[in-house]
Amino acid sequence: MKEDQLILAIESSCDETSVAIVKNGEELLANIVASQVKSHMRFGGVVPEVASRHHVEQITQILTMALEKAGLDSVEKVDAIAVTQGPGLVGPLLVGITAAKTLAFLYDKPLIGVNHLAGHIFASRLVYPLEYPLLSLIVSGGHTELVWMEHDNDFRVLGETLDDAVGEAYDKVGRLIDLPYPAGKHLDQLAHEGDAKFYDIPRALLEEDSLDFSFSGMKSAVMNTVHNLHQRGQSVNSVDLAASFQAAVIEVLLTKVDRAMSMNPAAKQFVLAGGVAANSGLRSALECLFREKYPQTKLLIPPLSLCGDNAAMIAAAAYPLYLAGDFSRLDLNARPDMDFRDEID
Repeated sequence: MKEDQLILAIESSCDETSVAIVKNGEELLANIVASQVKSHMRFGGVVPEVASRHHVEQITQILTMALEKAGLDSVEKVDAIAVTQGPGLVGPLLVGITAAKTLAFLYDKPLIGVNHLAGHIFASRLVYPLEYPLLSLIVSGGHTELVWMEHDNDFRVLGETLDDAVGEAYDKVGRLIDLPYPAGKHLDQLAHEGDAKFYDIPRALLEEDSLDFSFSGMKSAVMNTVHNLHQRGQSVNSVDLAASFQAAVIEVLLTKVDRAMSMNPAAKQFVLAGGVAANSGLRSALECLFREKYPQTKLLIPPLSLCGDNAAMIAAAAYPLYLAGDFSRLDLNARPDMDFRDEID
C-alpha cells in the first residue's frame, strides 16, 4: 500500500450535493457543498423530488470543482470512491450512489458505502484525532442518538429518540412561530434574547434511568401554547417562546449526556455530531458541563463547516473501512432507514 491514500466521497442524502477528497482520513484537500436551501424554502421543508433533480443537475459540476480544488486532474488519482448509503431520502441517495458506482466502475476503484451517521461522528477526525473509547451525541434533523465506540468500526447505541429527532422538533417549532426554513439557526439566535422561563415547556424522560430521548411532548406543548393564545386573540412572544423551548431541549440533552458519562467514565473523548451541533446554546452548555464535571474527557465539537451534511465526513468515515478492505459491491443500493445495526452491502 502506498504511503498516502486519497478517498473521493459523495454525499447526497438530503438537500446538499457534496464531493470531497480527503488524504489518509484526516487531511482535507477539498470539500465542495452545494446547498438547496433557497429551492426548498418556499415549501417549508425538503421536497424529495426537487432535491433529487438538483443533485442530478449539480453532481458533475461539484465533482469537477472538488478535483480542481484538490489539485487533481482525474479521478484516476484517487484510491477509492466512498458514498453515503443511508440513512436519508431514497431519491437523493440514489443519485449519489449511481454517480459513485459509475466512477468506481469506470476507473476500477474500490467502492465504499458509508453510514451517514458514522460520517457525522468522524467529521471531528478532520480537526483532531479520535481516541477510544469515546462517547458521541448525534443531533440532527432525523436523529438523536448517544453512541459508544471502542474502535473505528464499532458503534453501540446507548440511547435514541423514541419519537421526533431534536432537529425535526426545532424545524416544527420554528414553523409555528413563523421562522424561515431551516428554522434551527434562527430559533437559536432568538433564544439568546428571550426569557427561558417565560413559557412552561415540559421535559420528558428526565426521571428515568433510560438514555433515550423524547421531543414530541415539547413540540406539542409549543403547538398548544400557540393555538391557545391565538384562540384568545393574544399574540405569541416568539423570542421568549424560542428561549423557553431551547432551554428545555438543552436541559434534556445535557441530562442524558451527564448520565451517559457517569455510566461510562472511561470515555477519553466526547464527540458532538450532526447538524444541531451548530447550535450555539448547546455548544456552550456542553463546554461548561465538561469543564466542570468531566475535565479528564476531551470534548470535540466540529467547526460549523463540518456540522451539516458534507462529503468530507463521509470520506473520513470511509478511511478505516478502506484500511480494513471492507469494500462494497457494485450492486450497492440505498438504505433510507439505515442505522448502526445495519451492515454495509
